[in-house]
Amino acid sequence: MARVRTVAPEDFAPALAAAAGHPTSSQLIALGSLPAWAVRPELAVALLTFQRTLAEHARLPERLRELVRLRIAFHNRCRSCMATRSGAAVADGMTDGAVCSLERPDEADDLTAREKAALLHADLVATDHLAADDTSFERLREHFDDGDLVELCAHIAVCVGFGRIAATWDLVDALPDAFRADDASPWFDGATVR
Repeated sequence: MARVRTVAPEDFAPALAAAAGHPTSSQLIALGSLPAWAVRPELAVALLTFQRTLAEHARLPERLRELVRLRIAFHNRCRSCMATRSGAAVADGMTDGAVCSLERPDEADDLTAREKAALLHADLVATDHLAADDTSFERLREHFDDGDLVELCAHIAVCVGFGRIAATWDLVDALPDAFRADDASPWFDGATVR
């Protein structure tokens, strides 16, 4: 059971319902942690606005951003984060095979060198942020310019921070059984596309 109160999508405050596209309970999994944020609708709207602004101005491919998000969800053990897939990333070529490659990205044949570099940096920030040193940034610069680096780091920060909070909230009640267990893994197909 969730550790914080959640609000059913049909009971969202009007401004949040409008910002979220008037979701229903049938879309609960795709909403991620939003039903918990809905307890403070003004914060939920601000969070949605922030996330949409980042996405609207993104230069990094959807697939890369989603692979990074899922890898961080694994480190965070955020089961509600692991249970969804971005429809835009799927449209951008993210396959179940690529998601399964996240278990051992350094060995994956279906991830690009750029994606592997981003995932390595995500691993560092999610597990030992002080290990992200000059050498790791030199490796990143082989694949990313400074603007891309700022965007990648902002994306990683959002995923690490908000994902850790969502994990502590234990928002698993609406998830499929495969994601309810403490040892849930995103490395299989059948996740919900949001």
